[in-house]
Amino acid sequence: MKRLAILLFALALPCAAAAADYTVRPELSQLGFNGTYQGAAFNGSFGQWTAAISYDPAHLDSSKFDVTVTLASARTGDHDQDSALPGADFFDVAKFPTAHFVTTGFHQEGAQVIADGQLTLRGVTKPLSLTVSFRSQGSSAVMDVAGALKRLDFGVGTGDYADTSVIGANVKVTAHLQLASK
Repeated sequence: MKRLAILLFALALPCAAAAADYTVRPELSQLGFNGTYQGAAFNGSFGQWTAAISYDPAHLDSSKFDVTVTLASARTGDHDQDSALPGADFFDVAKFPTAHFVTTGFHQEGAQVIADGQLTLRGVTKPLSLTVSFRSQGSSAVMDVAGALKRLDFGVGTGDYADTSVIGANVKVTAHLQLASK
């Protein structure tokens, strides 16, 4: 009986599926954010970041994201905002040069896939959930993710900038990723 159990286990191993590993094509991908300043919407993006992506919508249990963002690479296109973002009141890149997001799991909500994870920003780690849209295209894929966070939960925008009537409390994060199979 013991031999039969070992044989069945050995036969089941090849059926255990793993998520596919992808390389992000940075020249075709974007990691962005948007919020409001004095009631007007603004958009920004990060020019430097890395992402390790393993994903299979049929095997969410083996999927994972690990993303590191260089905060000094944030740009909004507005000189004043771009000058302020690296400073102590916002990202404080002298003390906290990177942000880090790593998934803790994935789940389905209806037809939507949600990536649950932990975001560390300015030395504060909090849960963050992202919606995931994935389209396989042979040996490549397109992935879009989106989520929202409260900037003050991470200490972004302190002092005079903590006033949410001037700078909105909520910041939406988005990514559009062109992926190539490894």
